Amino acid sequence: MLHAKIIDSSKEKIDILKAEKFLSSSNFGAIIYFVGTVRGINENKKVIGITYDSRDTMVIKSFEEIYKESESKLKIKDKAVFIEHIKGYLDVKEKSIIIGVGCRHRDEAYNLSRFIIEEIKKRTPVWKKEHYSNEESEWLKGVSIQL
Repeated sequence: MLHAKIIDSSKEKIDILKAEKFLSSSNFGAIIYFVGTVRGINENKKVIGITYDSRDTMVIKSFEEIYKESESKLKIKDKAVFIEHIKGYLDVKEKSIIIGVGCRHRDEAYNLSRFIIEEIKKRTPVWKKEHYSNEESEWLKGVSIQL
């Protein structure tokens, strides 16, 4: 079971309660949440915010592929995964991504959560433009689109 969505930061925020509701099941003995937030320092630069941009259909496709790959690579049968990623501007400390996983056992949940975030970072087309306190900004190196 997978929930995958891109959230427009000008219209809504990431809400952990939605993930909690989606993952609620008596089948799961372990539920883990990973929440990525905008940090205030990167490479010795004071960050005041980040703009995230993405090709939404490609991001959702990537999330779906990562979920499917987790089945063959991790062999976890009974699971649920909730992924939401922001698109748009966020201030420091705001949530940019949430990954929630529900599994029967904690070892499965930790492995699945780690697998998903690492694969998203490697291959999902989401780009970040950092905004700095000195009024400069720059796009960070990201994942290229694979056509």
